[in-house]
Order: sequence, then structure tokens, then C-alpha cells
Amino acid sequence: MRYLLLALVALGCGSRLTAAERPNIVLIGTEDISPNLGCYGDPDAITPNLDRLASQGARFTRCFTHAPVCAPSRSGLITGVYPTTLGTHHMRSKLAKVPPMLVDYLRQAGYFVAWPGKTDFNFDLPKGWVDTTENWTQKPDILPKDRPWLAYINFLVTHESQVRATPEQYAKNIARLKPEERRDRSKLKLPPYFPDTPAVRECVGKYHDNITAMDYLVGDVLKLLDEKKWAGNTVVIFFGDHGWGLTRGKRWCYDSGTRVPFLVRWPGKVEAGSVREDLTCFLDIAPTLLTLAGAKVPEHMQGRVFLGEKTQPAPKYVFSCRDRMDETYDRIRSARGERFRYVKNFHPELPYAQYINYADEMPVMKDWRRLAFEGKLDKTQMLFFARTKPPEELYDLQTDPYEVNNLAGAAEHQATLKEMRSALEKWMADTKDLGELPETELIKRGLVKDVLSTEYEERIKLHPKTPPIP
Repeated sequence: MRYLLLALVALGCGSRLTAAERPNIVLIGTEDISPNLGCYGDPDAITPNLDRLASQGARFTRCFTHAPVCAPSRSGLITGVYPTTLGTHHMRSKLAKVPPMLVDYLRQAGYFVAWPGKTDFNFDLPKGWVDTTENWTQKPDILPKDRPWLAYINFLVTHESQVRATPEQYAKNIARLKPEERRDRSKLKLPPYFPDTPAVRECVGKYHDNITAMDYLVGDVLKLLDEKKWAGNTVVIFFGDHGWGLTRGKRWCYDSGTRVPFLVRWPGKVEAGSVREDLTCFLDIAPTLLTLAGAKVPEHMQGRVFLGEKTQPAPKYVFSCRDRMDETYDRIRSARGERFRYVKNFHPELPYAQYINYADEMPVMKDWRRLAFEGKLDKTQMLFFARTKPPEELYDLQTDPYEVNNLAGAAEHQATLKEMRSALEKWMADTKDLGELPETELIKRGLVKDVLSTEYEERIKLHPKTPPIP
């Protein structure tokens, strides 16, 4: 029934472009990285292949995900709909029904879709959801010659878990790095909210080393496109699924959790070496690709077209959400403009540093928590370990890129605070934010499956009984 309905929709979605006018599409995704690439000016980055890709296309400086964690972020990317509208906003939840996806509409428009490896959309996928899940980078001949295609590839080497991988796994991850590409831990730049310890520096160093390892893999894909003579008619989009996997990045509605690298190459259509500063978000990918494919954009999609002749105006704000992270609940919403970020904490009584079993395995968090208990953090480092959160936060990213100076109480910024608060409230109302409903109610209504009593019951039992605050 689902595919019959999509087929009926497709009667109005068929391509209006000729085969020659419809480009192939390559999506290159990687895990848990902020814009820590050479082309973004990071002094610790060694990313020659991605820097070259940026020089051949556009580098987006203000691209954001709508959720600073994997599955909610990816659910929006594949559907073009906010996770708070779908019901995929909790990290590790599962929709009861499969929603319409970008790949459905592309296939109806005549595209062949190859999607090997990671999905992680917070819903189960039906059999035959794409044309192939084989790794097209190893078997490029599975891509058709007689019709356009979308080919996705995802690299895991930059994932949070690989920062704390075993020595043996880490050695495998960076096997291609030259000795001079290994970072000198003593020279790395740390955010001011991190304590400066050997363990923290080691994690940040591995994070950068892993990005260089990923850069080699991206180089392999780009080389393949050249060898197959596909590059000239292929849109290549590179992105991270959310911000870096270190503490106070991933899982948090700050730039460190939501701002991502985003590079687009489309020969003859996107100016080489251009820089795009307009606000762009992951929900824009689906409508943009459908437009490039000559297909109609479904009305329920919530993004805008950012490439091609039908490019739409950029919004004044983009928005993001954080809800349950694994077994630990919190609800946060955020609006991001060109200069300011507004954060609404719906549970200010909860500390930032709640225990999350998986996240607390990170050596950064172990050192940070230990030093907090020992009273050895400075004022900035201690912010994350406050006993409560402010109801609202406002940051000037121009003067405070690490978002440590909360301006919500500053008299001179009350107009900005009020405007961004109103914009956030309107967005939540317009998109029918399901975050205000308890997850048990979503389960009761049959919108999502019950994972609370199965997957997380034992994890919650492991939590310390006292608050994780000194």
C-alpha cells in the first residue's frame, strides 16, 4: 500500500528534464565531525582531498543539522522532515510506520539508488527500499549507464567510538597516514571549556588523525569518479552527520554539535572555489536533490532548495532539537541566525552533565568529571558542571565562537533574545513539535514502538543515585 501511494504521488513527480540534464548524485557522509578541515581554516587539519573538493565547488560556512546526534539527524536527511514532526527526535527510538523517503521519490523519478552501509534513521526499512545496498565504490559497474543514479557512501572512521578505540583498531584506522600526518598532541588547539590534560589532548589528536584517515577515503571516491569519467555530470555533496563526537559537541544544540562541514561540487553549475554563507540545513538536501532530478517536491517536506535555477531564499534562522539521549532525558530547542544562537532549556532543573553510560566512556568526560569533583576546573571549564541550566541561553558567535558567555540576561541583547524566542516558538508550533508529549504517550498512541522498557531499562539501573555534579 505504501508504494502504491507513492506511485500515485509520482504521477505528479515525474522528471521534467531529459536524461542528459539530470545529474548523477554522490553523497559522501562521515560521522561526528565539525568543520575541522583545512578549507575551513583549521590549523590542526590535514585534509588535502577535501580541500581540493572545496576548491572545485562551494564551501558552505553556515550549514547545520537539525539534531546534534546521529539517528534523529539522519531521519531528517532521508525524509526532508524534522524529527520532532516525525516522532524520531529521541536518540534510539523507532517509528511504528515507515515514512516516505527521499529515495522513494528519486526512484519514482527514474533514479537508480545505491545505499550501502549505515542507515540509522530511527525506523525499520522495508525490503527493497533502494535498488542495491552493495558497495558501489568497490563494484562501480553496478551503477547503470542508461539512467541517472544516486550513490551514497558513509565513513565510520571518524565516529565518536574511534576516538577511544583500542590501540590495535586505532593503528588500523590511521594505517595510511604518513608519520608527519600524525598530530603533535602538545600543539593542538583545545576549546576553552576543556581541561588541558594528556587524555583530553590524546582524544583531540585522535579525532584529527581520524579525519585525515577519512580524507584518504574521500580521495579514493573522487579518484573513482575521475577514472569512470563520471565527475563532469555528477553532483558531489560531502557532509558530517553532526558536530564532533567529543563532550559538549555531539548531543548539544551548540555550534559544536550542529554546525557541520558541507561541500558541494557540480562542474559548470557551482562556481569553483565559491563560498556560501547563507543558512543551510540538512532538511534542504531532500528538496534540492529532487529539484535537480526534475521531480516535484512533496508539500510535506520542510526544507528549501539551495542549488540550481530554482534556488529559494535562505531563512533567517535554522532550528535544532535535543531530546532523550540513549537512556537520559532532556529537552532542548535552539534557533541559530547568522550571528546569534538562542537556546531554550525546557528542564533547567537538570544539569548539563547528566550521566549517559555511552558518552561517559569518553576519556575527555572521565577527566572533566573527575577534575570537577576535585575542584580543579577554572570558571569556564566549570560551566558544564553547573547544578542547573539557565532557562534560556544567547550567544554571539562573532565574539564568542565557543558559546561560553551567556548573554540572555544582558540588557543590550533583550531585543535579540525576544525575537529569537518568538521565532523558536513559532517554529515549534508550525512544525507540530512532538517533544512536548511524553514518550510514553507517543508509544500509547502507536506513533513509536516501545524501546524504553526493553533497550534502556538495564542502562538506567546502572546510573549513580546521586547527581553527577560536585
